[in-house]
Amino acid sequence: MTRSDAEPGDVDGFPDLRQIVHALDEIEALQYDTQSRGDPSSRGDILLPARMIPVPKSISPEAQALLAAAVAHSRAEPLPPHESAPEVWRRLIGQFDSMILSMLAGWEGARDLDTRVEVASAVRVYVTVPPSAVDDACYLDLHGGGLISGGGEACRLMGCLTAATVGLRTCSPDYRMPPDHPHPAALDDCVAVYRMLVERYGADRVIVGGASAGGNLAAALVLRARDEGLPMPAGLVLCTPELDLTESGDTFASLRNVDAVLPLPLMEANLLYAAGADLSSPLLSPLFGDFSKGFPRTFLQSGTRDLFLSNTVRMHRALRRAGVEVELHVFEAMPHGGFGGAPEDAELSGEIRRFVADCLRPA
Repeated sequence: MTRSDAEPGDVDGFPDLRQIVHALDEIEALQYDTQSRGDPSSRGDILLPARMIPVPKSISPEAQALLAAAVAHSRAEPLPPHESAPEVWRRLIGQFDSMILSMLAGWEGARDLDTRVEVASAVRVYVTVPPSAVDDACYLDLHGGGLISGGGEACRLMGCLTAATVGLRTCSPDYRMPPDHPHPAALDDCVAVYRMLVERYGADRVIVGGASAGGNLAAALVLRARDEGLPMPAGLVLCTPELDLTESGDTFASLRNVDAVLPLPLMEANLLYAAGADLSSPLLSPLFGDFSKGFPRTFLQSGTRDLFLSNTVRMHRALRRAGVEVELHVFEAMPHGGFGGAPEDAELSGEIRRFVADCLRPA
């Protein structure tokens, strides 16, 4: 039996043994062949010993409890190879969707909102109108899910949560995804819906936003819309965004297995989505876009335990260098997607509402 086959009860007094042995296995996997690769320290590589990272006391008690629960339930399971049969991916996507729905089922604030369905250029769009919504503005919300999941009912519920947060009419495209519809199908769908909203409301009354994979599509949408001659939206909200499908940032290594929500990179899903296209293309990895030709005012959010923290801070610097007005909000110990009900999550929602209101306020 390998160490990874051990069960939590195999050693008395160690309730977190699975996490410990997994960390030890990770270290073994990182051992270097010094004869073929030389001294790792000469390259600046850091080989960490096994260590415990406690839940910090610097966050709210509610966040501490939610983070501890997330760590206890975290499972670092690699994705299948992107060349796997479509049936393999469909089964996995079904599991992901079930997990998303179970998480959304317990969230307050969105269950009483009604949603209707519209169709824009053959794209199904869930439209949620909270009581506070005005008639002349809307929020285009692009759902997350690793670019492969989060459609259907999950898309609708995520749109409801966004509507409850921003207080605007929220349009959530149920965009196409792999394995049946790789890039650029999802982006095509999102651009088609944006075009319809611009015609209906005017670009200066549209906010575009997305979290995780939705942040990728939101930023890519803006780049493509600009290059196709469409006007820029009034603002862009990117929460824990998947902006670099090449996964070249520091935190893809430094926060691996530290982020309890997204413990491992998503390269195989990225390759499935890209379907052979260059991952560094700005429409796949918006981080590498040219922002000097125009980009809207942007809100960026991440956390110090978010695997996508590097994506977020690198995007902030890129936008600053291009002279784009941008805000960066990084929350202590927050994993990918937030804590899920802590005061810090409410604080983030308040910041997003303020930003959205400021973007729509007449000049």
